[in-house]
Amino acid sequence: MTSGYLPSPVGAGDLVAELASIATASGANAGLWPGLTVYRFTAPAGPTWEEIQSLCLCIVAQGRKSVTVGGETFLYDPFHYLVLASHLHFQAEVLEASIGRPFLSFVLQIDPALVRQVSGDMLERRTTVFRTRDAEAQPAPSACISALDQDLLGVVLRFLRAVKTDADRRVLAPLYLQELVYRVLQREQYARLLSLAAAEAASNPVSAVLEYVRAHLSEPMTVADMADLVSLSPSAFAHLFRDVTGRSPYQFVKEMRLDRARELLVDGNFTVARISKEVGYASVSHFISEFRGRFGVTPRAYYDAHALHRELDTQRAEDTREGITLG
Repeated sequence: MTSGYLPSPVGAGDLVAELASIATASGANAGLWPGLTVYRFTAPAGPTWEEIQSLCLCIVAQGRKSVTVGGETFLYDPFHYLVLASHLHFQAEVLEASIGRPFLSFVLQIDPALVRQVSGDMLERRTTVFRTRDAEAQPAPSACISALDQDLLGVVLRFLRAVKTDADRRVLAPLYLQELVYRVLQREQYARLLSLAAAEAASNPVSAVLEYVRAHLSEPMTVADMADLVSLSPSAFAHLFRDVTGRSPYQFVKEMRLDRARELLVDGNFTVARISKEVGYASVSHFISEFRGRFGVTPRAYYDAHALHRELDTQRAEDTREGITLG
């Protein structure tokens, strides 16, 4: 029988074990580290209203949860994590939990001073180059969902293990926390960069190229091709691109292709072979290998998991309608 749960990324089983060892009681378990709360539920719960004061990282290791901010609902699970901006009032609901597979998650509120320190090092150059009034006028999102990858999962595990012993808590935990903030901001900054690309295109050649690449992901594209679009030499463009994004053009475009592939898999309209072509991979096996490297599962497993959730959501909706009719 199918369990109804998404297959977890590689290493997520270790995260489940860590959180289970910390959250020995049902509900919220706090006190191990300032701003860290680990949750355990053995049945669906909520909705409840909650509030945070600083940047907040929310990761589900087992089960599924929804958060509603400003009328928009975000669903996240072991495939994804949620980032919330500072000073938010939101509604939270645990959607999937049982005695056999309890809901396990943690919420980490991060000191704004640490966020400023890390983001200052990351963004010093890119915020002084090509900043426009239109770009500054664009508000940053108050919440966003991102795919949970192996880099972030690894530093989360190191941090949680470090806070459990006195010496590691003093020496190692602050270092791991800084790395954790860096990796979160790095990923979310890329999302913001793309969302601002249209506003910056007139004065920022990198953003102009990103807009073009996003519209032509199925086509082969080299660094020289991208440099030609903005009349720069390949070496000058590659240097500028890394200055602005923190990534090489090749790495950034690869992540764009794989993120788009993930969206197409969730839509469920194309085969894996078709999707690999849609996002510019000539080899299906190469596409499968790189997708698994980024998201921890094969494209087929990712598709099957989301197809199952679509069926469960449809069934829940039908059960609700039947209950209303019978009532």
